[in-house]
Amino acid sequence: SLSSPLKRISILDALRGFALLGVILMHMIQHFGIFSMPSQNEVFSFPMLDEAVQWIGNNIIMGRFINIFAFLFGMSFFIQMDRAEKKGVNYRFRFVWRMILLLALGLLSHSFFNLEIISLYAFFGLLLLPLYRVKNYILLTLVALLLLGVPRVIQSVNHNSKLVIEQNDTSEQGNNEQRARTIPEHIANPSFLNTAKYNYEERLAGKLNYQFGFIGRGYVTLALFILGLFVGRIRFFEKIDEHRKRNLWLFVGFLSGTLLFTLIQKILPEQNMFILFRPDGQNISPSILFSRTLEDIAMVLFTGSLTMGFVLLYQNAKFTNYLEVLSPYGRTALTNYIIQGVIGCLIFAPWAFGTVFSNWGVSALFLLGIVIYMVQIIFSKLWLKRFLYGPLEWLWRSGTYLKFQP
Repeated sequence: SLSSPLKRISILDALRGFALLGVILMHMIQHFGIFSMPSQNEVFSFPMLDEAVQWIGNNIIMGRFINIFAFLFGMSFFIQMDRAEKKGVNYRFRFVWRMILLLALGLLSHSFFNLEIISLYAFFGLLLLPLYRVKNYILLTLVALLLLGVPRVIQSVNHNSKLVIEQNDTSEQGNNEQRARTIPEHIANPSFLNTAKYNYEERLAGKLNYQFGFIGRGYVTLALFILGLFVGRIRFFEKIDEHRKRNLWLFVGFLSGTLLFTLIQKILPEQNMFILFRPDGQNISPSILFSRTLEDIAMVLFTGSLTMGFVLLYQNAKFTNYLEVLSPYGRTALTNYIIQGVIGCLIFAPWAFGTVFSNWGVSALFLLGIVIYMVQIIFSKLWLKRFLYGPLEWLWRSGTYLKFQP
């Protein structure tokens, strides 16, 4: 039956494990999106090292590693649908139910940490269904339109034309400022329930704005989902060892593209991107839109460089065994991702250990992230010696088929 464990493409598991290393390191630097009152007594602070680690976070990790995770999700969708078809099974309704369960799991995780993206992945997963049989050129056109920021341009034109009509209401601005000055309940009275309430009432709207507003982060993620579907369809990873030269050329191409787009960004005048978060009463200029699109494309090209760089190292006999260590982590990716968030919540929440860890310097938190990741690797390896799936993977799978899986 389809529910039996299938032969896995090992490099994809290792790549997924690699992506989640970047995710936890970035989330540690960002305190998992959990705000705590700043205190004066900073500990484990090494200014020069902290600055260097922050630069690595912002310019090498942020957005790039999570992009790999998104791309692999799109590919997993194709693999599941393709294998079901080969067995003569219509997996579409099962997949819809699977995404509904994932959405519920994501929204539950949101009570712990508001940076979770599982709920969004469930939504994008549903969007992939109607695209499953669409011709390749249409898929690639959609990817191009999303990466060129077409949804953002449409929103901005709409926003700018409304600005011409509307007059600014200054009284509302005063109210907003008044509201910002009061200390939020979850900080004033720290508790898990207050944090969860804040995450749903305030942060959920902020997340949707970040994904589908003028920043448009979600459109890049959707483009990567579609790209994953396309790459799965051309069987790129199934015959990966036969095309080492092609892999090298792809790496060089992605790297050159990254450098070119980054250079263009540096040459152009710097734009105030913060306007895109909340452009109330402000005009969104074409130069800001252009700059943001360049940033998105550079980031996706960087993701391609990281992916192909990983593939080349994995194919080199000297590194294969080292990188294969990441495979168990990738096989239990859902469990590990959710556990990352729960641990992050406990470390940074004001009602748990936030008063201790929120004072740590960036490099100390980065190192702690590596330690947590290594403990998770050991756990994943030991777990998979005894079980077919990770704990949450097994639960999700059992829920998908509405019966307990082996």
